[in-house]
Amino acid sequence: MIEDTQTENFEDVQYIKEKFSCIKKEIEKVIVGQDEMIEAIIIALFADGHILLEGYPGLGKTITVKTLSRAIDAKFQRVQFTPDLVPGDITGYELCDPETRKSTVQKGPIFTNLLLADEINRAPAKVQSALLESMQEKQVTIGRETFKLEKLFTVLATQNPIEISGTYLLPEAEVDRFMFKLRVTYPSYTEEREIAERQVSDKEPELVVVLHPDEIISLRHFITEKIPLHKESEILKYSTRIVRETRPNGDGDEYISNMVMYGASPRASIYLAKAARVCAFLSGSKIVLPEHIHKMAYPVLRHRIILTHEAESQGIDPDDIIDTVLKKVPILEADALN
Repeated sequence: MIEDTQTENFEDVQYIKEKFSCIKKEIEKVIVGQDEMIEAIIIALFADGHILLEGYPGLGKTITVKTLSRAIDAKFQRVQFTPDLVPGDITGYELCDPETRKSTVQKGPIFTNLLLADEINRAPAKVQSALLESMQEKQVTIGRETFKLEKLFTVLATQNPIEISGTYLLPEAEVDRFMFKLRVTYPSYTEEREIAERQVSDKEPELVVVLHPDEIISLRHFITEKIPLHKESEILKYSTRIVRETRPNGDGDEYISNMVMYGASPRASIYLAKAARVCAFLSGSKIVLPEHIHKMAYPVLRHRIILTHEAESQGIDPDDIIDTVLKKVPILEADALN
């Protein structure tokens, strides 16, 4: 349980923002650059969302997650996804004693706070689907028993965008369960030079625990209460219209209909609102503004937009579709403008 003094501190918005900054600083003791990735990971953590990290090898994806787990004193497990992996390697399995004829359950690495699914696209769909129940319901079924996972449970999966041989496409049902898809890019020259200097010095940075898992759960509730989103909220209507505009239909935008095969699901509407609320809170705003919706739209929507062959042949990216949608959708509904 959280001490009363800590609970009182949660009433101080500045205190929470400082905690957010401290987590970021702890990660930056190890990771150079990648500010957008670090900030988005922390936002997803406070918004209770899973994250898909896409980037070339050696860009710090794995070490970022490990460092985050140390900064929040969370249990951490890493699973290297390979073609020979089976679902039980993740969730666990039943063991039967031939003498007593009794079965016991051996829990897998999924029983943790932060689960790093490294190179998730190297495992076949049967293994990837082992994560579906845990990501949505935060529970795991092993044999005939169902087990609850930790209250703080987040899946962070990595994948290499250039690998084709020996990889598998992620099932759309699984992709849709990730709140964010983050693109991890190469560092600048200055950042890369600093990375090299740190590594050759061979000094291990001392990390400080900023928050604990139970505190993060309390902070999630606090942010929800501090910035409520009622069903008649104009910003909630706005974010929902943005998501709906990504879907092709006969009466909609011709450009979207030609370039998009499938748009974002209703789950995207939920995630966009939740992520924008945390983004607004951490930026010091008392309400969610359109700028917060716009900032979160890219990581929330880019992996949910399936392009047509025509769009791919023209080199169009999901982010280009999101640009078009954000420019087109009015902040207020037509009825409100009249």
